[in-house]
Amino acid sequence: MHFAIIAAGRGSRLDKGGVEQPKPLVEINGRPMIRRLIDIFIGNNAESISIITNQATGTVSDYLYSIAPELPVALNIIAAETTGSMHSFHRLAPLLPRGKRFILSTVDTIFDPAAFRSYVNDFAADTTVDGYMAVTDYIDDEKPLYISVNSATGLIDGFCDKRVTGCRYISAGIYGLTPKALEVLDQCVAQGLDRMRDYQRALLAAGLRLRPYRLGTVIDIDRPADIDVARRFAEKIIPSPRRQKEG
Repeated sequence: MHFAIIAAGRGSRLDKGGVEQPKPLVEINGRPMIRRLIDIFIGNNAESISIITNQATGTVSDYLYSIAPELPVALNIIAAETTGSMHSFHRLAPLLPRGKRFILSTVDTIFDPAAFRSYVNDFAADTTVDGYMAVTDYIDDEKPLYISVNSATGLIDGFCDKRVTGCRYISAGIYGLTPKALEVLDQCVAQGLDRMRDYQRALLAAGLRLRPYRLGTVIDIDRPADIDVARRFAEKIIPSPRRQKEG
């Protein structure tokens, strides 16, 4: 499987809260968040790992280049200044192998690696859909993106800024996608969009079949208080039962 990480945000809320490190380098139990993701991807037989960092925060790129020689897989790294997460994804996309499935994650997602392994394996084996969108029922985000699921098909039929009847989950910031999704990405950028939630809506509008996948608890780190929550969660993670596809 090919993997990618969006790590180009400025982490302004962490900075305002007194966190001095760039967000990707904030440590969760002794490892920078970005290294934790890289290690998890390597543990899932990563064929490639592509990463976009913020060019204004050179320390993140420096860190990645410093660890690259010790890794069993090459890191494809680009530094850029972008207007949003979807724009970051678009800048990152040329580094992804064309014609291959891939899993994209934001850098600040803290999750159970055992649950993630099931997600990777199920996505790799499922040829009936165009994407696996990781979802969680742990809702502690200032602006969560709610997921609406068609009860008949078990597939996603809407991405909502507010909770509506039947919405049990929110987006976890992890996306398993097929090459079709990159075509929609190009169209979104041409239209001037730059938010991932608008991109996800565009995927549905283009007719792509997206399956929600329960990943258990996923911590999204935006505020200083989230760091302590993530550290406590990471400390108590134990091998977990296999998660199942929603629906």
